[in-house]
Amino acid sequence: MSMPFYVAPEQLMKDKRDYAQRNIARGRPLVASAYSDGILIAAENTYRHLHKISEIYDRIAFAGVGMYNEFEQLRRSGVQHADVKGYQFSREDVDARALANLYSQYMGNIFTHDMKPLEAEILVAEVGSAFGEDELYHVTFDGFLYDESRFVVLGGEAETITERVESAYQEGWDLGAALKAAINALSGDDRTVPPEDLEVAVLDRTATGRAFRRIDAGELTSLLQQRE
Repeated sequence: MSMPFYVAPEQLMKDKRDYAQRNIARGRPLVASAYSDGILIAAENTYRHLHKISEIYDRIAFAGVGMYNEFEQLRRSGVQHADVKGYQFSREDVDARALANLYSQYMGNIFTHDMKPLEAEILVAEVGSAFGEDELYHVTFDGFLYDESRFVVLGGEAETITERVESAYQEGWDLGAALKAAINALSGDDRTVPPEDLEVAVLDRTATGRAFRRIDAGELTSLLQQRE
């Protein structure tokens, strides 16, 4: 009888981490930032009907990078969980922190116990009632959960894009300024991401009821022209 092939646990974890990081880095990046009236989420996305940014609940948004079918399954699970919890208890009991914790546990279990990790990272964002109360939760492929207060970057070239956003960030900036900084960070010095290759949405704290709203091409162009 042949002996089973042995791989040291630390080597197996390293290989899975390298595999996931390499494939996620191939995906187009995403930037989320708090601004004066809510949270802006902007992603480079050439597809018209395959969204990387979506609504989870009244004041909660979801965004993902990496393999689309994997983070889309996570999104659908989050919507179902939020709907059931809101129905069983109250709509106010549905919050981003609890949802992000569930995602963290699920993604961590897959990374630890399954042969192939998820090739996706996600953002769960909740807009607060006032500036400074917004919540941005970044969940990585291995289940690590990060609580961000100002902005977060997911996807390829995350470190470089983070440095660009950091250098441009202004406390309490308006939507136009946040949008322009996000696009400049996604573009870099050697290229420009055209508006048609962008997917942009906001969680608007001034809205009544549902806060999630997509920014269409016309509004996007108008906001960019205002900042020129």
